Amino acid sequence: MMEKTNRAPYLAKPALGRRTFLRSTGLAMSLPFLDAMNPLFGKGIAAEEASPRRMVAIETNQGILPRYFFPEKKGEKYEATDYLKILKAHRDQMTIFSGVSHPGVDGGHAAQKCFLTGTPHPARGGFRNGISLDQLAAEEIGSATRFPSLSLAVTNENATLSYTRSGAAVPSDQSPRKLYENLFLQGKPSEIEAKVEALRQGRSTMDFLSERAKKLNRSLSSEDRDRMDQYFTSVRELEKRMHASEQWEYEPKPKVDTKIPDENKDRLAFVSRSRTMFDMIRLALETDSTRVVSLFIDTTVIHNITHHGNRPETLAELKNHETGQFEALNGFLSALSESGEKEDNLLDRTMVLYGTCMGSANSHSNYNLPVLLAGGGFKHGQHLVFDDKNNYPLTNLYLSMLHRMGIRKDKFSTSTGLMRGLDLA
Repeated sequence: MMEKTNRAPYLAKPALGRRTFLRSTGLAMSLPFLDAMNPLFGKGIAAEEASPRRMVAIETNQGILPRYFFPEKKGEKYEATDYLKILKAHRDQMTIFSGVSHPGVDGGHAAQKCFLTGTPHPARGGFRNGISLDQLAAEEIGSATRFPSLSLAVTNENATLSYTRSGAAVPSDQSPRKLYENLFLQGKPSEIEAKVEALRQGRSTMDFLSERAKKLNRSLSSEDRDRMDQYFTSVRELEKRMHASEQWEYEPKPKVDTKIPDENKDRLAFVSRSRTMFDMIRLALETDSTRVVSLFIDTTVIHNITHHGNRPETLAELKNHETGQFEALNGFLSALSESGEKEDNLLDRTMVLYGTCMGSANSHSNYNLPVLLAGGGFKHGQHLVFDDKNNYPLTNLYLSMLHRMGIRKDKFSTSTGLMRGLDLA
């Protein structure tokens, strides 16, 4: 549970503060309230008073056995399959999708980097990823919280779901212990000043490197200049993040009565590790430390049995692992639904996307992706079915999720419009 404080924990922090401090003169000037001060809706103070919308996007990278996920019937009267029975307590709070995928995203396992971007042909030479769903949301509303987004992973490798506008990978946090420290442990004043100075020095170093790189750029080929342009864009994006981090260092961190989590690097224990990370995500959302989270669950350790060849004993072993994953997801959804927030619970205000980059790991197919969406204030309790041959764009769902966050984009990646059949509650 979160410790109560005098500060309302869920009020949005304005993107543009009402007070601009002129430190060199010691003066302080107040600005009138502007639409730009409200990152959620751009419609003034009234929007700020509403409980914020949130987004959690989760990918497991070795597929999900379709036979235990997809129901046969469409609509509200579908009969739950084995995996969906695990989530039965949340049936009315989630929508199951069939016949969806990312247009042009192929390449088997290479598609895992495109689950939140939808950028086509990840296995081709010279591939450059696009911005991921979470990072676009973080660009728009991230200034309202200490952490614009959290990019997390249950893995022992350098893997992430999150990509910047320039296509650069956002490094993932893989240690629940370090994540807890970043979220909730306040440093001493001297430590805070040292961290702020390190952030400032980091920006100075990047300025120096940028100047050196610009001089080098004149002698490069057009292909290398494109790579350098991507580098410059990444540097500018990182500088913005560092500047925001510097401002938040002086803000008190929330206090929780949850003890610091233990570390577990056993690759076979990915279900247990996922539960720990789910607990950390819940705490981050409860304390409004962030409103945008991505989580990559690496199950490569069971890759060999995903090529099951329909052998009964191998299917049973794989199903056992995947059952554990859905049990962990069920625990997360239950925890969100039991966490109150004004007139709603946290699940009502949080969209939880869960899916995989492969429709069938056995054949490395990137079509008919098993995907569900829970919470977030949509009309749920249904199975939306689309063409299993000519799949419906999953990016349409992402566009609908952005709109639900108050981010009114006309298009996201390969989207062709909002998700058909998914209405607001």
